[in-house]
Amino acid sequence: MEPVLVFDNVSKRFARHYDRARSFMDLFVSGHRRPRVQNWFWVVRDFSLQIMPGEAVGIIGDNGAGKSTILKLGARIVEPTSGRVSLHGRVGALLEVGVGFHPDLTGRENVFLSGAIIGLSRKEMVSRFDEIVAFSGIGDFIDMPVRQYSSGMLVRLGFSVATAINPDILLVDEVLSVGDYAFRQQCLEKIATLQRQGTAILYVSHNLEEVRRVCERAIWLYNALPELEGHPDEVVRAYLNHILRERGLQVWDLGDTDERGRRLGSGDFEILDCVTLDEQQRPTHTFINGAPFVVRIDYRCLRPIRQAVFGVSIYTEEGVRVANPDSQVLYDFPASECASIYLLVPDLPLRPGKYELTVAASDPTATEYKPYAHHQRAYTFEVIAGKVPQEGLVRLGHTWIQTSEWEQIRAALKG
Repeated sequence: MEPVLVFDNVSKRFARHYDRARSFMDLFVSGHRRPRVQNWFWVVRDFSLQIMPGEAVGIIGDNGAGKSTILKLGARIVEPTSGRVSLHGRVGALLEVGVGFHPDLTGRENVFLSGAIIGLSRKEMVSRFDEIVAFSGIGDFIDMPVRQYSSGMLVRLGFSVATAINPDILLVDEVLSVGDYAFRQQCLEKIATLQRQGTAILYVSHNLEEVRRVCERAIWLYNALPELEGHPDEVVRAYLNHILRERGLQVWDLGDTDERGRRLGSGDFEILDCVTLDEQQRPTHTFINGAPFVVRIDYRCLRPIRQAVFGVSIYTEEGVRVANPDSQVLYDFPASECASIYLLVPDLPLRPGKYELTVAASDPTATEYKPYAHHQRAYTFEVIAGKVPQEGLVRLGHTWIQTSEWEQIRAALKG
């Protein structure tokens, strides 16, 4: 089997200019001289990659690391300064919101224009048109000029077109972050379907959970160079640890291959354990929805701490954060052997399923998140069904009241 997309030692540079004329008068005064080049800067250097049919590769890294440029090189929108890019098959690209759409044309006209650009006949596009509109969910807006579309609508239509052409290679940039949660899940399912059918995926995202979910391989770019390539869990962990060390935080890995279980902090404070308890103070990992739920965090201060905020985040197994109850600011933590703090939930409102807990203590005076200690998705529990059936992620406490008098509603709200 031959690769469908090959980057062979590819590098790309751009020029920074100065003395560029900002107006006709500037151009006239400068004597029509050409703008001078200040220097060249490399956006991608020494990048090599082969992607096989049905394989998904993710690219992660900081802003400006070269991720989007690699996709543009793969789509042949820009040419490499050195090296070679080889494509073998039809390319579907979703690179930037609205790219490839003419703002004055309607959605319908842009769909047929996009098909013509990649060499599909009008008959072929007619056969795919209803599927494109249905997947995008934009309905009657398909006959409006796309300049009137929201960014979310542009992404919906762009993704629908890019995937409906049955591409051999699908290039996806950060644009999926624009869509709502339901549409992102729909897109991820579509990507998985295309992958099973043999489409190669090159996927750029700052959503590291999505990279882990979609891709078999990942590449971390750092300062235009490939820093690490391997399994997504390994690459994501290395990238996150790099970010944390840049912020001056210590990182302890528990041997896991992904971010679950990662421990980090300032070194002044330790979370010794996190235990889930029932109302009888018995440790348990299984709870009935609607029953009391208690989290005990055992900790130790290695030096006196003036103030701290404790927090617990509850995640689904898929990485969706359901709740994030924080404590108020607490004061005066002396250096101690061991102490405990409790989170009490009288009526656990979660639907049946498996969940993960992140527990942390942080400095409330810091301008950005600065944990004394942070255990990422390191603890688990399960919720089983009670007597009341439930749909949705959470069960809200509520009351129905039939009245036309707001005073009765106010009284009901006060309990």
